[in-house]
Amino acid sequence: MTNRLVLVINCGSSSIKFALRQEGQSEAVLSGLAERLGSPQASLSFKSGEQSHQASLHGNEHVDALSALLPLIENHAGQPPSAVGHRVVHGGEHFTGARVIDQEVMDAIEANAPLAPLHNPANLIGIRAAMGVFTDVPHVAIFDTAFHQSMPAHAYRYALPDELYTLHGVRRYGFHGTSHQYVTNQASILAGMNAGEGAWLSAHLGNGCSSCAVLNGRSLDTSMGLTPLEGLVMGTRSGDVDPNLHAHLARTLGWDLERIERLLNRESGLLGLSGLTNDMRQLEQARADGHHGARLAIEVFCYRLARSLAGLAVALPRLDGLIFTGGIGENSALVRALTLSHLGILGLNLDPDRNIALPRGQAGAIQGHGSPAVLVIPTDEERQIAEESLALLDTQTRSS
Repeated sequence: MTNRLVLVINCGSSSIKFALRQEGQSEAVLSGLAERLGSPQASLSFKSGEQSHQASLHGNEHVDALSALLPLIENHAGQPPSAVGHRVVHGGEHFTGARVIDQEVMDAIEANAPLAPLHNPANLIGIRAAMGVFTDVPHVAIFDTAFHQSMPAHAYRYALPDELYTLHGVRRYGFHGTSHQYVTNQASILAGMNAGEGAWLSAHLGNGCSSCAVLNGRSLDTSMGLTPLEGLVMGTRSGDVDPNLHAHLARTLGWDLERIERLLNRESGLLGLSGLTNDMRQLEQARADGHHGARLAIEVFCYRLARSLAGLAVALPRLDGLIFTGGIGENSALVRALTLSHLGILGLNLDPDRNIALPRGQAGAIQGHGSPAVLVIPTDEERQIAEESLALLDTQTRSS
């Protein structure tokens, strides 16, 4: 069958982002968002083709929102999904790929909740609700961390006492794996290689940001670590800071752990540096208007990104190219240009005209003469989740 459908679900504590994807198609049949769940203001909005719609919810819980999807799927697709694919943030060391969800998988997701306390419990809410509504199809978990399980120990271990790893799982896991996997696969195709080939640096830049070194479809190193706070400057997250900052703030300002975590996760990054916003579009406008904080925030963001990419290059035997993706990576010619200005040591350079002329959100090559490839590739994590879900089901069918 080539017309199979997968319902892709990304569940938060008060929202469900969803997309109905058809096998072999680049565009979603149906996509939307249920938000403010658990409150009287709960709502459901969705898009089919060029048409946007609003739908009322009879009830305000996750299961109510998913129940409302059933008639939408029937109306817009004419058939039930062949699978439901769930994005799960943290799979720890339990999972190196997609898994059909059973009780063992759900127990493992729950066991990893301390590593992603804001995400894994919410993912489980969505899984349980969806399994109660879509009862006759397999449910598949796709883990953000799974792609990075190919990292060697010298890349994922911290220089900490061994028992913290062996007994408590303290190591680098990495995130955004679905995005890095998708765009590096697309990059190999754009470069005329076989799918999955090549030595790539990938920069996923949005409100959350990470970089990754990928060789022939395998993650060798990445910027995020035990949690998504490690690594690059992000929208409101600090990225790397001195590990002793916690103790310094506790001693000098009397801050407790909760206050420091709020600072590093919600008040730092582009927002903290600029004093304005975490929105790169607004920062670029403020920079053009002469705002010092906006200029500084963008410069730090790009320099730290370039430093991370240069460091990750040591994981690769060669460099076939650099990929920009995510909302900022796909749309900000300024960020791409400033980042590349620091990466001449890798032989990378930009064609400024191609960089500026590339339409927003469109894939294309923007490197200058003699440079390894510099590609802009819109990410499509939902498509990757759908394809992995179907591939797993096909594998199980062949082996049964």
